[in-house]
Amino acid sequence: MLNVFARTAFSRVSDPIGAWLVRRGLSPNAVTVVGTVASVATALWFFPRGCLFVGTVVVTFFLLFDLLDGAMARAGGKASEFGAVLDASCDRIADGVLFGSLMWWALVVADHPVRGLGLLICLVSAQVISYVKARAEAHGLRADGGMAERAQRFVLVLTGVGLHGLGVPYVLDIAVWALVVLSILTIGQRLRAVQLASRTPG
Repeated sequence: MLNVFARTAFSRVSDPIGAWLVRRGLSPNAVTVVGTVASVATALWFFPRGCLFVGTVVVTFFLLFDLLDGAMARAGGKASEFGAVLDASCDRIADGVLFGSLMWWALVVADHPVRGLGLLICLVSAQVISYVKARAEAHGLRADGGMAERAQRFVLVLTGVGLHGLGVPYVLDIAVWALVVLSILTIGQRLRAVQLASRTPG
């Protein structure tokens, strides 16, 4: 539900920007790729070096491109099956690099194996959450929703990382382990949704 409200609120800003970019000749797929490359590059540059607050601000900026490409597709009427697959693939790359770079920082730089373990679980869970949805849709079923959709995962972990970078104690570990719990619950929720949908007569 939070994901829906967040996208609705942001669309009031993103839709005009998306229409402006389309008029300048840019394509949604190009913005998807540029946003992914930029978010991956900045995550790999800032987080493993321990530049957590600045990294959070910059990475968050480029992650917003994930909403701009959708706004551009709506404005230009260029939504396509390839664009949807490209967008989902780029999302998985960005998710993996974000949590992977934070895990590297936790294990190698901060020497905090427990935090690193939590981030590893978050990384794997994020991929599984998306995989369940994709496999369900491949069989004509729906597995949306859950307590930790992509927007919620980013808000929770990046808030924790940014505040930790500002010196706020405990907040990152609370955010990471809360996300672990919510992610595991989300996997269960989506699998349950698929189970119920598969029993519903067509």
